[in-house]
Amino acid sequence: MAAPAPIVASEPRKETRLRYLLSYARSLLFTNLLIYSYTAVCGTASLLGSLFDAQGKWQHACGRAWSWLILKTSGIRVRVEGLEYVHAGQTTIYCANHQSAMDIPILFVNLPVQFRFVAKRSLFNMPFMGWHLRRSGHIPVDRSRPREGLKSMKKVADEIREGKSVMLFPEGHRSRTGQMLPFKAGSFYIAILSGVPVVPITINGSSYVLKPDTYHVRSGQTEMIVHPAVETRGLDLKDVDKLSEQVRAIIASRFQPVK
Repeated sequence: MAAPAPIVASEPRKETRLRYLLSYARSLLFTNLLIYSYTAVCGTASLLGSLFDAQGKWQHACGRAWSWLILKTSGIRVRVEGLEYVHAGQTTIYCANHQSAMDIPILFVNLPVQFRFVAKRSLFNMPFMGWHLRRSGHIPVDRSRPREGLKSMKKVADEIREGKSVMLFPEGHRSRTGQMLPFKAGSFYIAILSGVPVVPITINGSSYVLKPDTYHVRSGQTEMIVHPAVETRGLDLKDVDKLSEQVRAIIASRFQPVK
């Protein structure tokens, strides 16, 4: 069956300077202030709830509420495809391309399962957000020191084998070019060590609604496309590159580069 025609809005080629400035002013004076407020309120609620919920369900609900408020306030719409490949009762590694900080709310709201992010350690030091990440069971990794990074990846694999589904961004950081970056081996090292299926996810349009390294949040259409799982059973560490290439090809098959 042919893939549906893309509906994601691309950045307008002809945008007047005045319209751009008004949009940026709205983002700085209205949208961003509300997002900071949502972060403080939902982060505090998550921390208080963590005193009574050891399973992380309350914290995940707070994360979803925070994300829903951000998307609604920003006027960001998400077209979702492939949810039949998401199985709530199965421990899974989700791998998504990473174009924008807005990828996180998109995934939180539209992926109907509880999962944990594997994120760089520095995020865990941020007020409210970092506190929520720690108390919610999200997993820090140390990318600055190879030896510590290896220990972190083994720890992530152990937690996955214990039944914790996780979300990974194999590019390692947000793309600033509008193109997909090469995938780093660490995500697939974790996948093979844990032996659970990898579900690729393609996100389109997020770099338009929030371009990296700016505070300019725009309304617009985005997409989240979930692909069939890739099995890791029977693979060993010599298959890391092969698995990485396979997952990247699947995500890239529906990815729309920003021109």
